[in-house]
Amino acid sequence: MDAALMRTLKAAGKPADAVVLADGTRLLVLPYGGRVLGLFAPGDRGNFFWVNPVLRRARTARAFFAADRWQNLGGERTWIGPEFAFFFPRFPALEGYRPPHAFDATTFRVKRQKDGYALAAEFRVHCRAPVAAVTVRLTKRIEPAPDPLRAGTGSENVRYAGYTLRSTLELIETDSRAVQLGLWSIAQLPPGGEMLIPVYGRVKPRVFFGRIPRGDLQVRRSLIRYRMRSAGEHKIGVTAAAGTGRIGYVRRAEDGTAELVVRNHSVNPSGVYRDAPASLPAEGGYAVEACSVNHPELGRFAELEHHAPAIGVAHPRGEDLVQMWAYRGPARQLARIAETLLGAPFLGSE
Repeated sequence: MDAALMRTLKAAGKPADAVVLADGTRLLVLPYGGRVLGLFAPGDRGNFFWVNPVLRRARTARAFFAADRWQNLGGERTWIGPEFAFFFPRFPALEGYRPPHAFDATTFRVKRQKDGYALAAEFRVHCRAPVAAVTVRLTKRIEPAPDPLRAGTGSENVRYAGYTLRSTLELIETDSRAVQLGLWSIAQLPPGGEMLIPVYGRVKPRVFFGRIPRGDLQVRRSLIRYRMRSAGEHKIGVTAAAGTGRIGYVRRAEDGTAELVVRNHSVNPSGVYRDAPASLPAEGGYAVEACSVNHPELGRFAELEHHAPAIGVAHPRGEDLVQMWAYRGPARQLARIAETLLGAPFLGSE
Protein backbone atom coordinates (compact mmCIF):
# COMPACT_ATOMS: atom_id res chain seq x y z
CA MET A 1 0.00 0.00 0.00
CA ASP A 2 1.17 3.54 -0.69
CA ALA A 3 1.56 4.76 2.90
CA ALA A 4 3.16 8.05 1.79
CA LEU A 5 0.16 8.88 -0.40
CA MET A 6 -2.21 8.09 2.45
CA ARG A 7 -0.28 10.45 4.76
CA THR A 8 -0.35 13.22 2.18
CA LEU A 9 -4.08 12.87 1.58
CA LYS A 10 -4.75 12.96 5.32
CA ALA A 11 -2.60 16.08 5.69
CA ALA A 12 -4.56 17.69 2.84
CA GLY A 13 -7.86 17.01 4.61
CA LYS A 14 -8.96 14.16 2.32
CA PRO A 15 -8.15 10.92 4.19
CA ALA A 16 -8.20 7.62 2.30
CA ASP A 17 -9.04 4.12 3.51
CA ALA A 18 -6.91 1.00 3.10
CA VAL A 19 -9.01 -2.02 2.10
CA VAL A 20 -7.65 -5.57 2.00
CA LEU A 21 -9.74 -8.18 0.20
CA ALA A 22 -9.86 -11.90 0.91
CA ASP A 23 -7.16 -12.81 -1.63
CA GLY A 24 -4.76 -10.16 -0.33
CA THR A 25 -5.56 -7.55 -3.01
CA ARG A 26 -5.07 -4.11 -1.47
CA LEU A 27 -7.08 -1.05 -2.42
CA LEU A 28 -6.65 2.60 -1.59
CA VAL A 29 -10.18 4.06 -1.53
CA LEU A 30 -10.84 7.79 -1.36
CA PRO A 31 -14.32 8.68 -0.02
CA TYR A 32 -13.84 12.18 -1.48
CA GLY A 33 -15.01 11.60 -5.04
CA GLY A 34 -15.81 7.95 -4.33
CA ARG A 35 -12.69 6.64 -6.07
CA VAL A 36 -10.51 3.58 -5.97
CA LEU A 37 -7.25 5.48 -6.06
CA GLY A 38 -4.90 2.53 -5.73
CA LEU A 39 -4.83 -1.15 -6.74
CA PHE A 40 -1.98 -3.28 -5.39
CA ALA A 41 -1.10 -6.97 -5.62
CA PRO A 42 -0.18 -8.78 -2.38
CA GLY A 43 3.44 -8.06 -1.48
CA ASP A 44 3.83 -5.57 -4.34
CA ARG A 45 4.25 -1.80 -3.90
CA GLY A 46 3.40 -0.84 -7.49
CA ASN A 47 0.04 0.83 -8.12
CA PHE A 48 -1.71 -0.35 -11.28
CA PHE A 49 -3.56 2.97 -11.50
CA TRP A 50 -2.26 6.42 -12.41
CA VAL A 51 -2.41 9.01 -9.60
CA ASN A 52 -2.01 12.74 -10.19
CA PRO A 53 1.52 13.72 -9.05
CA VAL A 54 0.17 16.83 -7.26
CA LEU A 55 -1.10 14.46 -4.56
CA ARG A 56 2.45 13.47 -3.61
CA ARG A 57 2.96 16.57 -1.44
CA ALA A 58 0.56 17.97 1.14
CA ARG A 59 1.15 21.56 0.01
CA THR A 60 0.39 20.94 -3.65
CA ALA A 61 -2.50 18.61 -2.75
CA ARG A 62 -4.15 21.25 -0.56
CA ALA A 63 -3.80 23.86 -3.30
CA PHE A 64 -5.22 21.42 -5.83
CA PHE A 65 -8.28 20.63 -3.72
CA ALA A 66 -8.88 24.33 -3.07
CA ALA A 67 -8.64 25.38 -6.73
CA ASP A 68 -11.74 26.05 -8.82
CA ARG A 69 -11.00 23.52 -11.55
CA TRP A 70 -11.48 19.87 -12.44
CA GLN A 71 -9.96 17.79 -9.64
CA ASN A 72 -8.44 15.05 -11.76
CA LEU A 73 -7.15 12.76 -9.02
CA GLY A 74 -6.52 9.51 -10.87
CA GLY A 75 -7.56 5.94 -10.09
CA GLU A 76 -10.95 4.55 -11.04
CA ARG A 77 -13.94 6.88 -10.86
CA THR A 78 -17.64 6.70 -11.67
CA TRP A 79 -19.16 9.55 -13.60
CA ILE A 80 -22.56 9.94 -15.20
CA GLY A 81 -23.11 10.25 -18.92
CA PRO A 82 -23.75 11.01 -21.65
CA GLU A 83 -20.73 13.27 -21.69
CA PHE A 84 -22.22 15.87 -24.02
CA ALA A 85 -25.23 16.36 -21.70
CA PHE A 86 -23.30 17.07 -18.49
CA PHE A 87 -19.79 18.29 -19.38
CA PHE A 88 -20.48 21.21 -21.74
CA PRO A 89 -22.16 24.00 -19.70
CA ARG A 90 -23.33 25.80 -22.85
CA PHE A 91 -24.20 22.79 -24.98
CA PRO A 92 -24.79 22.56 -27.92
CA ALA A 93 -21.85 24.98 -27.96
CA LEU A 94 -18.75 22.86 -27.34
CA GLU A 95 -16.53 25.47 -25.69
CA GLY A 96 -15.74 25.43 -22.00
CA TYR A 97 -15.58 21.71 -21.20
CA ARG A 98 -16.03 21.27 -17.44
CA PRO A 99 -16.85 18.13 -15.41
CA PRO A 100 -19.61 18.87 -12.88
CA HIS A 101 -18.07 19.69 -9.51
CA ALA A 102 -20.36 17.21 -7.75
CA PHE A 103 -18.91 14.27 -9.68
CA ASP A 104 -15.44 14.67 -8.14
CA ALA A 105 -15.96 16.77 -5.02
CA THR A 106 -18.73 14.87 -3.24
CA THR A 107 -17.63 12.98 -0.13
CA PHE A 108 -19.28 9.56 -0.12
CA ARG A 109 -20.60 7.81 2.95
CA VAL A 110 -18.61 4.62 3.62
CA LYS A 111 -19.47 1.29 5.15
CA ARG A 112 -17.00 -1.50 5.72
CA GLN A 113 -18.51 -4.90 5.07
CA LYS A 114 -17.39 -8.41 5.89
CA ASP A 115 -16.33 -9.16 2.33
CA GLY A 116 -15.66 -5.64 1.02
CA TYR A 117 -16.48 -1.98 1.19
CA ALA A 118 -19.38 0.27 0.16
CA LEU A 119 -19.68 3.93 -0.90
CA ALA A 120 -22.87 5.93 -1.34
CA ALA A 121 -23.80 9.55 -2.11
CA GLU A 122 -26.59 11.72 -3.48
CA PHE A 123 -25.95 14.80 -5.57
CA ARG A 124 -27.72 17.24 -7.86
CA VAL A 125 -26.40 18.15 -11.30
CA HIS A 126 -27.64 20.03 -14.35
CA CYS A 127 -28.28 18.26 -17.63
CA ARG A 128 -28.01 20.23 -20.89
CA ALA A 129 -29.64 17.77 -23.29
CA PRO A 130 -32.46 18.07 -22.40
CA VAL A 131 -32.11 21.05 -20.08
CA ALA A 132 -33.05 19.73 -16.65
CA ALA A 133 -32.03 19.50 -13.02
CA VAL A 134 -31.25 15.95 -11.91
CA THR A 135 -30.85 14.43 -8.45
CA VAL A 136 -29.30 10.96 -8.32
CA ARG A 137 -28.09 8.41 -5.79
CA LEU A 138 -24.89 6.52 -6.60
CA THR A 139 -23.92 3.39 -4.66
CA LYS A 140 -20.68 1.44 -5.22
CA ARG A 141 -19.89 -1.90 -3.60
CA ILE A 142 -16.36 -3.27 -3.74
CA GLU A 143 -15.97 -7.05 -3.39
CA PRO A 144 -13.29 -9.65 -4.17
CA ALA A 145 -12.60 -10.85 -7.71
CA PRO A 146 -10.43 -13.98 -7.63
CA ASP A 147 -7.93 -14.42 -10.43
CA PRO A 148 -10.01 -15.80 -13.34
CA LEU A 149 -7.06 -18.01 -14.27
CA ARG A 150 -6.66 -19.23 -10.67
CA ALA A 151 -3.32 -21.09 -10.82
CA GLY A 152 -3.13 -20.64 -14.57
CA THR A 153 -0.78 -17.65 -14.71
CA GLY A 154 2.09 -20.06 -15.38
CA SER A 155 4.66 -18.37 -13.17
CA GLU A 156 5.09 -17.56 -9.51
CA ASN A 157 6.66 -14.31 -10.71
CA VAL A 158 3.27 -13.05 -11.92
CA ARG A 159 1.46 -10.89 -9.33
CA TYR A 160 -2.31 -10.54 -9.40
CA ALA A 161 -4.75 -8.02 -7.93
CA GLY A 162 -8.44 -7.67 -8.63
CA TYR A 163 -11.82 -6.55 -7.38
CA THR A 164 -15.49 -6.56 -8.27
CA LEU A 165 -17.38 -3.27 -8.47
CA ARG A 166 -21.18 -3.31 -8.21
CA SER A 167 -22.55 0.13 -9.01
CA THR A 168 -26.16 1.29 -8.77
CA LEU A 169 -27.55 4.56 -10.12
CA GLU A 170 -30.98 5.78 -9.03
CA LEU A 171 -32.83 8.76 -10.45
CA ILE A 172 -34.34 10.48 -7.42
CA GLU A 173 -35.78 13.62 -8.98
CA THR A 174 -35.85 15.53 -12.27
CA ASP A 175 -37.96 18.23 -13.88
CA SER A 176 -37.89 16.60 -17.33
CA ARG A 177 -39.39 13.28 -18.37
CA ALA A 178 -37.01 13.19 -21.34
CA VAL A 179 -33.84 12.81 -19.24
CA GLN A 180 -31.70 9.75 -19.98
CA LEU A 181 -28.48 9.16 -18.08
CA GLY A 182 -26.23 6.25 -17.22
CA LEU A 183 -23.21 5.05 -15.26
CA TRP A 184 -19.84 5.86 -16.81
CA SER A 185 -16.85 4.04 -15.31
CA ILE A 186 -13.31 5.27 -16.01
CA ALA A 187 -9.95 3.84 -14.94
CA GLN A 188 -6.87 6.04 -15.35
CA LEU A 189 -3.69 4.11 -16.09
CA PRO A 190 -0.01 5.00 -16.57
CA PRO A 191 0.74 6.28 -20.11
CA GLY A 192 2.54 4.72 -23.03
CA GLY A 193 0.76 1.39 -23.26
CA GLU A 194 -1.55 -0.34 -25.70
CA MET A 195 -5.32 -0.74 -25.41
CA LEU A 196 -6.70 -4.06 -26.67
CA ILE A 197 -10.41 -3.98 -27.49
CA PRO A 198 -11.92 -7.31 -28.57
CA VAL A 199 -14.92 -6.83 -30.85
CA TYR A 200 -17.35 -8.87 -32.90
CA GLY A 201 -16.33 -8.77 -36.54
CA ARG A 202 -14.15 -6.13 -38.16
CA VAL A 203 -15.15 -2.86 -36.50
CA LYS A 204 -13.75 0.57 -37.17
CA PRO A 205 -14.01 2.64 -33.98
CA ARG A 206 -15.43 6.14 -33.95
CA VAL A 207 -12.80 8.81 -33.25
CA PHE A 208 -14.49 11.14 -30.75
CA PHE A 209 -11.76 13.78 -30.86
CA GLY A 210 -8.09 14.26 -31.73
CA ARG A 211 -6.04 13.16 -34.71
CA ILE A 212 -4.61 9.71 -34.03
CA PRO A 213 -1.31 9.21 -35.90
CA ARG A 214 -1.05 6.53 -38.53
CA GLY A 215 0.12 3.29 -36.97
CA ASP A 216 -1.24 3.99 -33.48
CA LEU A 217 -4.68 2.58 -34.31
CA GLN A 218 -4.91 -0.86 -35.92
CA VAL A 219 -8.21 -2.49 -36.85
CA ARG A 220 -8.24 -6.24 -37.28
CA ARG A 221 -10.95 -8.82 -37.37
CA SER A 222 -12.19 -9.26 -33.79
CA LEU A 223 -9.65 -6.82 -32.34
CA ILE A 224 -8.82 -3.12 -32.16
CA ARG A 225 -5.30 -2.16 -31.06
CA TYR A 226 -4.68 1.38 -29.88
CA ARG A 227 -1.14 2.38 -28.96
CA MET A 228 -1.50 5.31 -26.59
CA ARG A 229 1.83 7.03 -26.98
CA SER A 230 1.30 10.29 -28.92
CA ALA A 231 1.12 13.90 -27.77
CA GLY A 232 -2.27 15.56 -27.44
CA GLU A 233 -5.67 14.21 -26.46
CA HIS A 234 -7.45 11.47 -28.41
CA LYS A 235 -10.49 9.29 -27.81
CA ILE A 236 -12.17 6.40 -29.60
CA GLY A 237 -15.49 4.63 -29.02
CA VAL A 238 -17.03 1.25 -29.87
CA THR A 239 -20.77 0.54 -29.89
CA ALA A 240 -22.50 -1.89 -27.57
CA ALA A 241 -23.41 -4.08 -30.55
CA ALA A 242 -19.71 -4.62 -31.28
CA GLY A 243 -18.34 -4.82 -27.74
CA THR A 244 -17.57 -8.21 -26.20
CA GLY A 245 -17.59 -7.08 -22.56
CA ARG A 246 -13.82 -7.03 -22.11
CA ILE A 247 -11.14 -4.44 -22.70
CA GLY A 248 -7.49 -4.57 -21.68
CA TYR A 249 -4.49 -2.28 -21.33
CA VAL A 250 -0.89 -3.44 -21.35
CA ARG A 251 2.26 -1.48 -20.61
CA ARG A 252 5.66 -2.99 -21.17
CA ALA A 253 8.86 -2.00 -19.33
CA GLU A 254 12.43 -2.06 -20.62
CA ASP A 255 13.43 -4.77 -18.13
CA GLY A 256 11.19 -7.35 -19.81
CA THR A 257 8.31 -7.06 -17.37
CA ALA A 258 4.84 -5.79 -18.13
CA GLU A 259 1.54 -4.77 -16.55
CA LEU A 260 -1.83 -5.94 -17.84
CA VAL A 261 -5.16 -4.52 -16.62
CA VAL A 262 -8.38 -6.13 -17.90
CA ARG A 263 -11.92 -4.89 -17.33
CA ASN A 264 -14.72 -7.43 -17.57
CA HIS A 265 -18.07 -5.65 -17.80
CA SER A 266 -21.68 -6.20 -18.79
CA VAL A 267 -22.86 -5.27 -22.29
CA ASN A 268 -26.51 -5.19 -23.31
CA PRO A 269 -26.83 -4.28 -26.99
CA SER A 270 -30.60 -4.00 -26.51
CA GLY A 271 -30.07 -1.32 -23.88
CA VAL A 272 -30.09 2.43 -24.54
CA TYR A 273 -26.55 3.76 -24.67
CA ARG A 274 -26.66 7.53 -24.97
CA ASP A 275 -22.99 8.45 -25.17
CA ALA A 276 -21.66 9.77 -28.48
CA PRO A 277 -19.21 12.37 -29.77
CA ALA A 278 -20.34 15.79 -28.56
CA SER A 279 -20.46 16.94 -32.18
CA LEU A 280 -22.83 14.05 -33.07
CA PRO A 281 -25.03 13.63 -29.96
CA ALA A 282 -27.86 11.89 -31.81
CA GLU A 283 -25.59 9.05 -32.90
CA GLY A 284 -25.50 7.32 -29.49
CA GLY A 285 -24.88 3.66 -28.87
CA TYR A 286 -21.31 3.78 -27.52
CA ALA A 287 -20.45 1.42 -24.64
CA VAL A 288 -16.65 1.09 -24.75
CA GLU A 289 -14.19 3.97 -25.00
CA ALA A 290 -10.46 4.59 -24.71
CA CYS A 291 -8.86 7.98 -24.18
CA SER A 292 -5.20 9.03 -24.35
CA VAL A 293 -4.31 12.28 -22.57
CA ASN A 294 -1.04 14.20 -22.67
CA HIS A 295 -1.92 17.64 -21.30
CA PRO A 296 0.30 20.19 -19.50
CA GLU A 297 -2.27 20.71 -16.74
CA LEU A 298 -4.27 17.48 -16.61
CA GLY A 299 -1.27 15.16 -16.82
CA ARG A 300 -0.29 12.20 -18.96
CA PHE A 301 -2.33 9.02 -18.68
CA ALA A 302 -4.55 6.51 -20.48
CA GLU A 303 -8.23 5.97 -19.76
CA LEU A 304 -10.10 2.69 -20.01
CA GLU A 305 -13.83 3.48 -20.06
CA HIS A 306 -17.23 1.89 -20.41
CA HIS A 307 -20.86 3.01 -20.12
CA ALA A 308 -23.92 1.21 -18.79
CA PRO A 309 -27.39 1.45 -20.36
CA ALA A 310 -29.29 4.63 -19.57
CA ILE A 311 -32.03 5.07 -16.99
CA GLY A 312 -34.87 7.61 -16.99
CA VAL A 313 -38.21 8.46 -15.45
CA ALA A 314 -39.85 5.24 -16.66
CA HIS A 315 -36.96 3.07 -15.48
CA PRO A 316 -35.24 5.05 -12.72
CA ARG A 317 -32.70 2.47 -11.54
CA GLY A 318 -29.73 0.90 -13.27
CA GLU A 319 -26.90 -1.40 -12.26
CA ASP A 320 -23.43 -2.17 -13.53
CA LEU A 321 -21.24 -5.15 -12.61
CA VAL A 322 -17.51 -5.01 -13.30
CA GLN A 323 -14.44 -7.07 -12.52
CA MET A 324 -10.97 -5.52 -12.67
CA TRP A 325 -8.15 -8.03 -13.17
CA ALA A 326 -4.55 -6.78 -12.99
CA TYR A 327 -1.28 -8.64 -13.53
CA ARG A 328 2.39 -7.71 -13.25
CA GLY A 329 5.27 -9.96 -14.27
CA PRO A 330 7.42 -11.25 -17.15
CA ALA A 331 6.12 -9.97 -20.49
CA ARG A 332 6.02 -13.44 -22.05
CA GLN A 333 3.74 -14.77 -19.33
CA LEU A 334 1.51 -11.71 -19.53
CA ALA A 335 1.26 -12.07 -23.32
CA ARG A 336 -0.20 -15.52 -22.80
CA ILE A 337 -2.62 -14.18 -20.18
CA ALA A 338 -3.71 -11.44 -22.61
CA GLU A 339 -4.34 -14.05 -25.28
CA THR A 340 -6.46 -16.11 -22.88
CA LEU A 341 -8.53 -13.22 -21.52
CA LEU A 342 -8.67 -10.94 -24.57
CA GLY A 343 -8.06 -13.24 -27.51
CA ALA A 344 -4.77 -11.59 -28.51
CA PRO A 345 -1.20 -11.17 -27.28
CA PHE A 346 0.35 -7.71 -27.31
CA LEU A 347 3.12 -5.39 -28.43
CA GLY A 348 4.55 -7.50 -31.20
CA SER A 349 4.67 -10.65 -29.06
CA GLU A 350 2.80 -12.75 -31.63
